[in-house]
Amino acid sequence: MNSPILVTGGTGTLGRLVTPLLRDAGQPVRILSRHGGSPAAGVEQVTADLATGDQVDDAVRDAEIVLHLAGGQKGDDQVARTLVRAAQRARVRRLVFISVIGADRVPLGWLRTKLAAEEAIVGSGLPWTILRAAQFHELVLTLARKMAALPVIPAPGMRLQPVDGRDVAARLVELTLAPPAGRVPDLAGPRVYTMGELIRGYLRATGRRRLLLPVRMPGRAGRAYRAGANLTSDGASTGTRTWEAFLAEQVGIPGSSRMAR
Repeated sequence: MNSPILVTGGTGTLGRLVTPLLRDAGQPVRILSRHGGSPAAGVEQVTADLATGDQVDDAVRDAEIVLHLAGGQKGDDQVARTLVRAAQRARVRRLVFISVIGADRVPLGWLRTKLAAEEAIVGSGLPWTILRAAQFHELVLTLARKMAALPVIPAPGMRLQPVDGRDVAARLVELTLAPPAGRVPDLAGPRVYTMGELIRGYLRATGRRRLLLPVRMPGRAGRAYRAGANLTSDGASTGTRTWEAFLAEQVGIPGSSRMAR
């Protein structure tokens, strides 16, 4: 049997999409998480803590490929360094990492940790592949639901190019099973939207009415977003599923087949 592909963050939104695709490709999978999980055919669950390093060496052992999906609002750089050290000791054949478009262009603390995580992988001395993706539809939907609870919704003057998690998962599986490719073209959705357009789409889909109040993002981060630093550049690739099609699936929009076109 092939050695297992270690997937960090395998219990998260993206990990739950990636694992069955790897299994469909005939690859055994080992999922690293802090609390473990229920094993399934071809899927091994291991308990380890990337924040502290506890049992990470055991999780990486015998895994020739590591697909690093685990991430949070802080500490991604330290987590990546911990994983890299374990991968070096295990002589992993390649590391595959999912990052965020604009990690090197938008001056936010969270994105700086993503960039530092990229740098840890690039400097590891191990073969690597890094894919930067746009915000997932799932994240935008969560944000829209929270904002729709407000009587007046602030609409920052920024643009997003959200991508479907399934498109990202499929691309990551391709990259994981292919030779190391370095930094590959970014992956975003097929359309660019203003934040107001995304929120209005959700409000229409759910039959709600709210007043949207345009607001200007301050500081360097605001200037970066207004300049489109979080959007794809020339040569980037795009997914196939639009925000409208995703909403149709999630909230059951009447006539959704027309909207998804």
